[in-house]
Amino acid sequence: MRTASRPTPADRRTPAAPAPPVLLPRRPPPADDSSGGSDSDDGHPDPVLDVVIPVHNEEKDLERCVRRLHAYLVETFPYSFRITIADNASVDATPRIAARLARDLPGTYWIRLAEKGRGRALHTAWSGSRSPVLAYLDVDLSTDLAALLPLVAPLISGHSDLAIGTRLARGSHVVRGPKREIVSRCYNGLLRGTLAVGFSDAQCGFKAVRRDVAERLLPLVEDQGWFFDTELLVIAERAGLRIHEVPVDWVDDPDSRVRIVSTALADLRGMARLGRALAGGRLPLTALRRNGGPERVAELPPGLAGQLLRFAAVGAASTLCHLLLYTALRSFTGAQAANALALLASAVANTAANRRLTFGVRGRHGVLGHQLKGLAAFLVGLALTSGSLALLHRTAPEAGPGPELLTLVLANLAATLLRFLLLRAWVFPGRGTRRTRGPSAS
Repeated sequence: MRTASRPTPADRRTPAAPAPPVLLPRRPPPADDSSGGSDSDDGHPDPVLDVVIPVHNEEKDLERCVRRLHAYLVETFPYSFRITIADNASVDATPRIAARLARDLPGTYWIRLAEKGRGRALHTAWSGSRSPVLAYLDVDLSTDLAALLPLVAPLISGHSDLAIGTRLARGSHVVRGPKREIVSRCYNGLLRGTLAVGFSDAQCGFKAVRRDVAERLLPLVEDQGWFFDTELLVIAERAGLRIHEVPVDWVDDPDSRVRIVSTALADLRGMARLGRALAGGRLPLTALRRNGGPERVAELPPGLAGQLLRFAAVGAASTLCHLLLYTALRSFTGAQAANALALLASAVANTAANRRLTFGVRGRHGVLGHQLKGLAAFLVGLALTSGSLALLHRTAPEAGPGPELLTLVLANLAATLLRFLLLRAWVFPGRGTRRTRGPSAS
């Protein structure tokens, strides 16, 4: 069978009054035919749910996981459905396997993109779908499929606008290693500290959105990679759209292809770009707001958003400096001494950078007092990081540089949030709403 593709809607302008999806009867088991992607059997031209699986070089897991998903939907899902395999520039056997699955499994399609990018794949597949509810699942199916109906039911009924699976809420059951657990919690904590988000898990590969909402959101989402999910959710939340969270059972895939360092750096750049857009009012949030919703969505106090972004940028640079110095000094001085020396050096630089960039203080007036107060805040950070290292060495005496660095990242996150509060309320009081010059500004 040839690749099944669907045209992208020519006009995705904001509808004046979007209607919620309509409940359809249960989809009967698909007939055994060779359509590989025909319309649903209940006669409705579009299935209620379109489940997109973005893939890149997934020849090992693709067939097993798609057949498992298809069997589950046929046997248990009470609405009509479609599965769309969105292949973004695979160079292995993934396209051939996807084409075979589209031939063999009724209601299964596949599209192929010439460029790599999970966000690009989701944007393309969702933009071309006419199903009332759009979802996506990671190909490894780490999330228990029993959560799929609770995920999409509030969207089908029209109660909510988006829905996400969360591994960080009460009721979730998660099996994964400490490295990914720490990275995930740090990332979501950083989102809450810098962009003031309310949702708990931005990265779980288990999300859904109503099509009418997607048509308004997708043109505003710039990222084409892993930050796509986060950007979509942040914009939706700032616009006052309803985000439904479902605690999930989740088992880590040990063969994950995610490159943590490069992905983390790309996410930091995405957070800075999105934060600037929100702080500068460059996103049309009013046009996105839910009908009948509040006229004004709770936002950060004036000036705080910009301060948080500048502080986060300085903090990311000083944290990197701290970790590099720690790595360089550890073999000569030991873990605790290396941490203290690295943190002291980065704290002095951090206070100086925040003094000028975050709080707008220039000139030499008061610089000594600011540095002394900054050192007091440094002692709080030292207590948190040193205590975390001591706890790590007590619970895992054989822990090497890798676990130590992860522990320091997590401790630094907590210290950074506390440091911002101290700098804002104590070190640089009265400069919380705008950037000003010191008395002897140069």
